Amino acid sequence: MKREKIVYPYIPNSHEDIQKEMLREIGVKSFEELLDRIIPRELQYKGSLNLPEPLLSEYELKKHVEKILMKNKTSGEYLCFLGGGTWPHYVPAICDEIASRGEFLTAYAGEPYEDHGRWQALFEYESLMAELLDMDVVSVPIYSWGHAASTSLRMASRITGRKEVLVVDTISPERRKIVENYMEPHIKIKWVSHNAETGLMNLEDLESKISSDTAAVYFENPSYLGFIETQGNEISEIAHREGALVVVGVDPSSLGILEPPSHYGADMVCGELQPLGNHMNFGGSLAGFVATRDEEKFVKEIPYRIFGIAPTKVPGEYGFGDVAFERTSFMVRETPTESKEFVGTASALWGVVAGVYLSLMGPKGMQELGEGIVKRVNYAIKKLSEIPGIKVPKFKAPHFKEFVVDFNSFDISVEEINKRLLDYEIMGGIPLSKYFPELGNSALYCVTEIHTKEDIDKLYNALSNILEVS
Repeated sequence: MKREKIVYPYIPNSHEDIQKEMLREIGVKSFEELLDRIIPRELQYKGSLNLPEPLLSEYELKKHVEKILMKNKTSGEYLCFLGGGTWPHYVPAICDEIASRGEFLTAYAGEPYEDHGRWQALFEYESLMAELLDMDVVSVPIYSWGHAASTSLRMASRITGRKEVLVVDTISPERRKIVENYMEPHIKIKWVSHNAETGLMNLEDLESKISSDTAAVYFENPSYLGFIETQGNEISEIAHREGALVVVGVDPSSLGILEPPSHYGADMVCGELQPLGNHMNFGGSLAGFVATRDEEKFVKEIPYRIFGIAPTKVPGEYGFGDVAFERTSFMVRETPTESKEFVGTASALWGVVAGVYLSLMGPKGMQELGEGIVKRVNYAIKKLSEIPGIKVPKFKAPHFKEFVVDFNSFDISVEEINKRLLDYEIMGGIPLSKYFPELGNSALYCVTEIHTKEDIDKLYNALSNILEVS
């Protein structure tokens, strides 16, 4: 039975008469003829797809989609101890208010005729980030921390003229994949091991692998596994002795209590903006940043837009615009061999939000944020260590926000523990055995300022019950 032609209210030009007119305009008699011109017949599916009847009512469609979405449980409904690159932080209401404003939400290219303050907002964001990082120049937001780390290492290669980078092996598995992809095929990666007891970079391994071919040494602080790298000065001394640059990835929410990487020798700093007022989303609200000193050799290699301030013809009035625009692919896109790295749409909105968050928090607020997280992490470590058989933290080092919980003395896997935690409306930690096999049956747990004593006690009670039963 042939299905009757349907006019879909959500698909433009779905009326049969309009479609016939469009086909006639492009010179074909039917949609099938159009397909034949671009897709070989042997590749075309001739049967009928087993699909339900379309929902043509907006109300019915909305109800149907909401029913599907109700199967999901969010971090707002369940107690969430997941981190690893996207963390559950409190988002002040003003961040959402500013993010939803039309002049920021819909600003795509941000050209003067359609811009209503985005350039100034991003200049303010760059200034606040520069103060937090104690660096001179900060790029507009890009896609993610992994993107920013990869760009920083390629910048280091161009600056030094060298084709090798050393990267500590405790970085995020996701960032590791991005870095590996970005370095191919021109830059070789050597992985530097960590100390099995402390998690810190193995300085002997670093010394044995660094050479006159090394463009940069990259490590993260705090690390993906939660411990704080306390050897920053030593790592920088080893790198600089060989003429290599130092690139440090950082979680900016830690900088209210930890000294910025520029204080222990970092030449470039990168990281993730999601902790600064941005919600956790499916594939969204991530934004990376790259920061350098105000030296021409660094600034000229940043492939992304940088907004500056300058006086106008009107006394006391200032304007905001691009700095050294010729650096970007926008200027040399017709000659790609001259472009350092192609730049397209990025994550400017999340930079605007981060600027709002930092201006709202101020230095005192960022300090209180960091202190509150450390106190909660220490309480969680102390409480969970009371469960017989659990080893927490795995590494003998100070921790910020995240820590590894060792379940190796139990027969039950982390995956099964997490499944049972859902019965208590708790999202457990990230299983680590796939990407860190040496850690075995361990999980990465995250505690931030949103977690209360009652929340941590609830996790303790749930794990005690699960592990006692197993």
